[in-house]
Formats: sequence, structure tokens, C-alpha cells
Amino acid sequence: MANYIEVFDSTLRDGAQAEGISFSIEDKVNIVRALDELGVKFIEAGNPGSNPKDLEFFRRAKEMNLKNSSLVAFGSTCRKGTKACEDANVNALLTADTKYVAIFGKCWDMHVTDIINTTLEENLRMIEDTVSFLKGQSKVVIFDGEHFFDGYKANPEYAVNALEAAVKGGADRLVLCDTNGGSFPSFVYKVTKEMVERFSVPIGIHCHNDGGMAVANSIAAVEAGAVQVQGTFLGFGERCGNANLCTTIANLQLKEGKKCIPEENMGLLTSTANNIAEIANIILQANEPYVGASAFAHKAGMHADGVIKASNSFEHINPEVVGNERRFLVSEIAGRTAIVKKINKLFPELDKNSPEIRDIMERLKVLEFEGYQFEGADSSFELVVRRRLQKYEPFFELVNYKVMIENPYEDGCSATATLKLKVGKETRLVSAQGDGPVHALDLALRQALVEFYPTLEKAQLIDYKVRVLDSREATAAKVRVLITSSDGKMTWSSVGVSTDIIEASWIALVDSIEYKLLSDREKLQQ
Repeated sequence: MANYIEVFDSTLRDGAQAEGISFSIEDKVNIVRALDELGVKFIEAGNPGSNPKDLEFFRRAKEMNLKNSSLVAFGSTCRKGTKACEDANVNALLTADTKYVAIFGKCWDMHVTDIINTTLEENLRMIEDTVSFLKGQSKVVIFDGEHFFDGYKANPEYAVNALEAAVKGGADRLVLCDTNGGSFPSFVYKVTKEMVERFSVPIGIHCHNDGGMAVANSIAAVEAGAVQVQGTFLGFGERCGNANLCTTIANLQLKEGKKCIPEENMGLLTSTANNIAEIANIILQANEPYVGASAFAHKAGMHADGVIKASNSFEHINPEVVGNERRFLVSEIAGRTAIVKKINKLFPELDKNSPEIRDIMERLKVLEFEGYQFEGADSSFELVVRRRLQKYEPFFELVNYKVMIENPYEDGCSATATLKLKVGKETRLVSAQGDGPVHALDLALRQALVEFYPTLEKAQLIDYKVRVLDSREATAAKVRVLITSSDGKMTWSSVGVSTDIIEASWIALVDSIEYKLLSDREKLQQ
């Protein structure tokens, strides 16, 4: 097995095919920069023959000075009955002006005869001719054998013939694609090993996640001798997505000893994941392996106590290795030791037997009785501690607010919020319309504060959850509101509880803003 694995990221191409994902040219540029900073070898940036946006991106990309990564243009073999040199889409690949080109061709005989409606011989001609033409243009050609594993199951001889046609054309890499995403690791290992032994050309792997095994299949292929792993950075893509490269990189490099990115960059994995999630306008799942907020979060008292005594008792790696951090969740089942440990991260000088700690613990019990839950709201927890210790000065003071619900909607807005607040000796009275009362309050609050705290322009609310705490009280029941916010670099959550849903939202919203401003101030003081 090779000790160096080429990471081939297809977030901008395969990832862009995911439902709900749409990248602007600027988005693509920013993702390329993030992946280059991390040290990813190849970035498949799109198909210049498919749409003007990709063509414009490749024009922009020529101006980028990448340190670690190489861009790859993507396309298909020439059309049936057409020479590669005369095929418009094949020639469009040349306009991308990249050294590396990825070409996909059919390896499943059923796809040849029933989908692209040509003969098996003609498909082999298309593969060889396209690869040969691009090699004649001084390109390094990566051949993606589309549906290779399904093709191998149906007709192994023809699937191999497709790879042989690519080799005859001069392909530099042969990538085995589990396009339907239904293969098992044992089968992927067996077939990949056969191909590694059969061909002198290096083998790669490209797995989809329809069976939930894309990462496992990718690792199995590497164990069988594959030297290139393709996927998308956070796993999103067509249907159920692709192999999650973030997880795959960590598994291969930390567990298998395979170098995927520069060793010194492994600590950038979590921040890169958050950055790309922000650009893609998706929420990074809390339970995402290695980089999720819950990846090293401990709730049960026994687990927390074990980790404090010996971190490897409930953690498979040190979270700092991937740029993540250990978290102890505050809940009714968390042990005292875990909560004290969490407080000590903020104020290490406090002893577990100190009166301040006892006072904070009592306050937390009262708040939890009232309906607060802090396990998913670390920022509110930190503010509770700081306020209780009188080591916190608010950044602003609310005088009053008023919210009006409008029906019918005016200009697409359903609510108007007016609020008056003080920042130091300054007073601001602002009004904003929004799509609902909470949105209106959020906009009004930011509008009032942004001239004093410009960094708030980068912060935004990305999730909003409401839970009724006692349904037996019907409309008079208490509600708990959990707000998640992000500034593109960090994500934080805050909580509010009240019998009034707007007040509960306001409490959570204020905590969110206060925590952001507190974090910014502490960074400046470091």
C-alpha cells in the first residue's frame, strides 16, 4: 500500500449536484482557497463545456496562485460517432487551461447499450480516442470508470476492457467508480485489489454513499492498493452524497498512517469544515465525525468523569489534533465534576469547593427547573457563569421593544419590530420589518448595534428551534427557544425560556449577540 494518498476533491463539481446546493463563482473561489490552504492535492472545479459559470470560474482561476492544490477540469468522452478532436465538449476542456483533466466513460455494458444507445465497441473507441486526444494536448488524464463496480458485477470482462481502452489512450490514473453507491467494502476491496495487480497505471476510488458506506469503501480501496481517493469535502452530492473527504482524510492519516495532507495542516480540518459549510450555506451536522460540535462532547456523568481521568477512555483521538475541542455538556445527567471542569475552562483559578462554584451550581439548578437546558447552548452557559461571578459587563442595555404582526403582509414582511436601547451613553431607536417577529427583532437589534460593533455584519442566525415545555398548559405553556448563529469561523448557540415566545426568542437573541461581541473582544485582547 502507498504511504501517500492523493486527495481528489469534487465539492465544486459532484458536490454542486446536491439538492439545495448552488455555488456562485465567488463561492467556488473561496472553497478553492480553503482546500488549497488545507493541502488537498486535486480540486475538480467543474465542466467548462457544460455552463458559462464554470467557464468563467476557470478564467478567474488562472489568476489564483495556489500553494498546494492543482485544479482539474471535468468532462465526458466524446459522443458516439464523433472524433474526440471534433467534439465541442472535449475541446471545451482545453479552454480551462488546466494541466489535469478528468474524463468519465462507461464501464457498465447496460449503460452503453441502453443509456447512450451505442455499441460496446464504439464505447471503447470513444474512451481511447478521448484520452489519446487529451494526452496529445499535453494533459495529465484521470479516467473515471463510471459505474465500474456495477459493470464488473454484470460483465467483468467488459468493465476491464473499458479500463484497458483508457490505458491504450495513455490514461495516467484509472479511477474505479461506485456510481450507484451500493457496493460493500469487501467487494470493493476484492475488485480494487484485482485491478491494482492487473494494471501498472495507478488506481483511484470514487464512492457514492447510497448504502451509507462511501467512507468505508474508500478506505477498503486504499487498503487494496488505491492511491487516489475522490469525494466531496463534507460528503454532500448527488442523491445521498459522496465519500466524505473530511472523515476519510482523518481516518487514513490518523489511523492508517497514510499522508493525505501536510501533517501540520491536520489541525485546520475543523475550521475548514466550518468554512466550507458556511460557504455552501448548510449547517455542519453536530455529529459529524472528527469535526462536528458533538464529536468530542460528553453528557453522561460517567463518560465525563472517565475522560477527565483518561481522555482515551471515551475519545478515540485528541480533539486538538483535528482542530476541534472537548466539551462537557451541562444537563441533569452530567456529573458535578464535568460541570466544574467546564467552569474551570473559563476561570481556572476557581476550586471545586469554592463558594463561587457552589453558587453557580445552585443557579444552574434553578434555571433548569425553570426550563433552561444548556447542553446545546454553551454560549448562554458561559454568560450565566460570568454574570454570576460579576465578571461581565453587557455591551448594550434594552430600554424597550414592541413587535407588531401585520396581515396582510406588506412588501413580503409579516412583522415590524421597534426597539430602543443604550450603548454606553448613546441611545438608539430603530425599526425593522421582517419575515416574522423574531426576524424583525433580529434585524432591528443588528441595525441598532452595527455602527458600534461592525463585526456583527458577519454574524447571522442559522437555526431557530422552539419547544413547548408543558403541552398541558396549552397556549400558556412555557417555551424554550434555541438559536444557533455563525460568523463563518465559529458557530455558537444560545437559549431563552418564557411563557411568551417572543420574549424567549429575545433572551436567546441577546445572548447570541452578547457572546459574539464578548468573543471578539477577547480575541483582540489576546
